Amino acid sequence: MNLNEIIEKLRDDKHYYGDFGKKYRSNSDIWTLFNNPLSLGESQKPNIHFLIGGYFHTAILEPDKLKNFRIIEATSRNTKKYKEISNGEMCLLRHEVDLVEVLVEKMMSNDVCKDLISMPQWANVDYELPGVKELFGNMWKGKADIVNHDEKLIIDLKTTSDISKFQSSAWRYNYDSQAYIYRELFGYEFIFMVIDKNTHQIGIFDCSPSFYKTGGEKVQRASEAYDLFYNTEGFDPKQYFIQKTLN
Repeated sequence: MNLNEIIEKLRDDKHYYGDFGKKYRSNSDIWTLFNNPLSLGESQKPNIHFLIGGYFHTAILEPDKLKNFRIIEATSRNTKKYKEISNGEMCLLRHEVDLVEVLVEKMMSNDVCKDLISMPQWANVDYELPGVKELFGNMWKGKADIVNHDEKLIIDLKTTSDISKFQSSAWRYNYDSQAYIYRELFGYEFIFMVIDKNTHQIGIFDCSPSFYKTGGEKVQRASEAYDLFYNTEGFDPKQYFIQKTLN
C-alpha cells in the first residue's frame, strides 16, 4: 500500500482509530509511552470532555455528521431516564449540546476565525486531513482539523475552561508535540484556535521555535520508549520496573 492509499484509508475514522490506524503512533500515545508503555493500545474509558470536544469539532467542520451523536433530554447522567436510554453508552446531555452550539456561534461570529475556517469554495483548504511520516525511526500519524494551503497554516480547534491558562495547558496536554508532529506531516506552521467555555473569549495561538523544539524532544523520547518496549529483541516487558531514589 503506497502513501496515498494509506492516507485515503485513514480518512475514515473507523480505520484511523481502528486496527489499521493503531499501526502508527500518534500524539495521543505520548502520555502513555511516558507513563505506562505497557498499556499502549488498550481501549480508553469514554471521556465526556472528549465527547463534547468531538461535538464541537463536528459542528464546525462536518455538521452533516452531527446525527451520529446521541443526545438525551436529561438533567444528569445519574437520572433513571439517562441510564435507561443510554444503555451504558456515553451520551451527550441536551444542556451540553446547547453549550457547544453557543461556542460554535461565538467562534463563527468572529470574522478572523470565520475567514480561516469557512474559506470560499475555490480556496485550497482541507478538513480532517490525515497524514503519516517517519519520525525518529517510527511511523507517526495525525489528522489535522484544517489545513489551509493558501495561508500555509494548520489550524487546530480547541475549547478550554480557562483561556488565561492555555499556555500552561498546552505543555501539560502535549500540544507542543502535537504541533511538532503536524508541522512535520503537513509542512506548514501550526496555530491553535481556542475558545473559553465559560467566558467565550477567543484566542489564536501560534507556536514559537522553542515550543516546536520541546515538542520534538517529547516525540523523540516517546519513540525511544516505544522502541525499547516493542522493537527490542529479547526485551521482556514483564520484567520492567521503575527504579527511583526518594528524597
